[in-house]
Amino acid sequence: MPARHRTRWTVALVAAAVLTLGCGALPDPTLPDDSTSPPPAPAATPTAKVDGTKTVEEFEEDARDAVSLAETYWSAVFEASGVTFGPVRAVRTYRDTGDLACGREPIPADNAVYCPAGDFIAYDAGWAVTAFRRIGDAFVFYLLGHEYAHAVQARLGVEHRYAIDHELQADCMAGAYLGDSVRRDLLSLDDGDLDEFRRGLLAVGDPEDQPWFAPESHGTVAQRTDAFFSGYDGSLKACRLS
Repeated sequence: MPARHRTRWTVALVAAAVLTLGCGALPDPTLPDDSTSPPPAPAATPTAKVDGTKTVEEFEEDARDAVSLAETYWSAVFEASGVTFGPVRAVRTYRDTGDLACGREPIPADNAVYCPAGDFIAYDAGWAVTAFRRIGDAFVFYLLGHEYAHAVQARLGVEHRYAIDHELQADCMAGAYLGDSVRRDLLSLDDGDLDEFRRGLLAVGDPEDQPWFAPESHGTVAQRTDAFFSGYDGSLKACRLS
């Protein structure tokens, strides 16, 4: 899933409550087993890095590029409407529950969140790297795209009566940012990246028996997949932002 105009993953620029977390608590993903060794990666070329070789350094590069792409995308969307966009103030990593707080509430481990109180995105680095290794590098772009969507919701003053509606809209917005970026040739998908999105959504879907109205509900696998790909295929008009 390389981005255009630079080496792998680099983004091309365009002209451009209770716990007050935009995402609440992302469910602890049931990640595929990685006990077996992955197949050897293909040989690198002089002009590009190998996609999906799963080092921490590559994860960090992918995470930076995912945030940069989101900033580029949303800046262009806001500019087209004649509104100045302010990027998220910070993206922070942590290792355990309580390492970071949103307001006065500790951010739980095995999670990724947007905190409107400090206008920052935070994610458990160990958990996210494990997901990157087991699911694939495309998951990083979905994960941070979802959290960045919550930051955009906050900037637009979007509110929902039920948490699940807020979360599914953020999934749709993440899909739109990725699909539009591919269509605008800012990001290119490698073989298997769409399947990685699906595996990621499978990992973070709510249990089938979880009440849809629960404060922590994000949506079932089917609901989250439908929301994401509605945005991916139909752009922001599918996300009911107006």
